[in-house]
Amino acid sequence: MDKKQLIIDATVKVFSEKGVENTKISDIVKEAGIAQGTFYLYFPSKFSVMPEIAKLVVSMIIEEVDKNVNLTSNFQDQLEQLISAVFTLTDKKSKLFTLLYAGLSQSEHLKQWEDIYAPFYKWMFEFLERAKQNGDIREDINSARTAKLMIAIIESTAEQLYLYDESVDEEIELQFKELLSFVNNALN
Repeated sequence: MDKKQLIIDATVKVFSEKGVENTKISDIVKEAGIAQGTFYLYFPSKFSVMPEIAKLVVSMIIEEVDKNVNLTSNFQDQLEQLISAVFTLTDKKSKLFTLLYAGLSQSEHLKQWEDIYAPFYKWMFEFLERAKQNGDIREDINSARTAKLMIAIIESTAEQLYLYDESVDEEIELQFKELLSFVNNALN
């Protein structure tokens, strides 16, 4: 593993244990097993690691949807699988998501969000384009704009359920169904 990746992994671990505010660079380098100067070769501050953590999260999301969305299924099933994949990952990685949002909100790196999210926007754009070509959604949908809107509403709902609220399974199921219905109606 290269040193940059060691730093990213150590930062995630230490942020998860101590929180972003209480973490010092010395904590990160101790966890990574590197000299403090080595940290500064890659990152000017602890907050500057946040975009790399965000890239890690985006790659996890894409991996999860690739693994769980069966593109040979009918569109309704694909949509359900997509929402389920984002919900599942948000639940499984809730600590990572929480620390990411806390860290990004405290730094100037929030401006990089659009670039960091570009691979997921691309995935969703292609998903919508296939659906248009197959006649599963309206032809007048602007896939680029709708991709961002869909990601926003799916992730926002998942975050509300798994990061901010203490939701019970019944509420999660109801929100899931409502979200699926909402997105379906918007696309058709």
